[in-house]
This record gives sequence, C-alpha cells and structure tokens, in this order.
Amino acid sequence: MGTIDRVARIVIALVFAALYFTGTVTGTLGIVLLVLGGVFVATSLISFCPLYTIFGLSTCPNK
Repeated sequence: MGTIDRVARIVIALVFAALYFTGTVTGTLGIVLLVLGGVFVATSLISFCPLYTIFGLSTCPNK
C-alpha cells in the first residue's frame, strides 16, 4: 500500500469519526462508518489491504 493511499485512508477515517462524534451521522449508519473507519486505520497501520490482494491491485510504487 502506497503512502498516498495510507494517508487518504486515515483522513477518511477521521472524517467518519468527526461525523459520528458531532452527531451529524447517527444510528446504524454512524456505527457502520465508525467500524469502516477503524478498518481503514488498521489497514493503513499494517500497510496491507486484503481486498487489494483479492482484486490484484497495488498502490505501492515498489514491486
């Protein structure tokens, strides 16, 4: 996973968290966004996305 991809995932996770904790998005959708944001942060920290492997994608500049 490339650096831009990792940073984008963390930014998206922060937006999801902000939407939930400010009360903009509530209920089931809010919880789904929080979980998805957690997945984004986790995959960014370990630099691995299982879906990329399944679909054969790579955003890492090094082969």
